[in-house]
Amino acid sequence: MTAITRDEVAHLARLSRLALGEDELDHLAAQLDQIISAVARVQEVAAQDIPPTSHALPLSNVYRADEVRPSLPPEQALGGAPAAEEQRFRVPRILGEEA
Repeated sequence: MTAITRDEVAHLARLSRLALGEDELDHLAAQLDQIISAVARVQEVAAQDIPPTSHALPLSNVYRADEVRPSLPPEQALGGAPAAEEQRFRVPRILGEEA
C-alpha cells in the first residue's frame, strides 16, 4: 500500500474547500496514512464467513407497553412557554425554512 502524498492531501483540501497551511498538509498526510493503513489491516482480517455486527454482544431492545396515562392539560403544559400556538410550543424557524 502506498503512502498518501502531500499533494493528495492538498487535492482533498481543495475539493473540501479547506484552506490548509504547509505544516497542516504534512501533518494531515501522516495522519491520513495511518488511518488508511488501519482500515487496510481491518479489511485483511475480515472474513466472508463472519457476519457484520454492530456490537460484540447480542443486544435486544426493551419496550414498555404503550398505554394512555394521565398528563397535564395543554393549558397547564404551555402555561410557562414564552410562545404557544394551536396548543403547541412556538419556536423560531431555523435554517431559513419556508412555511
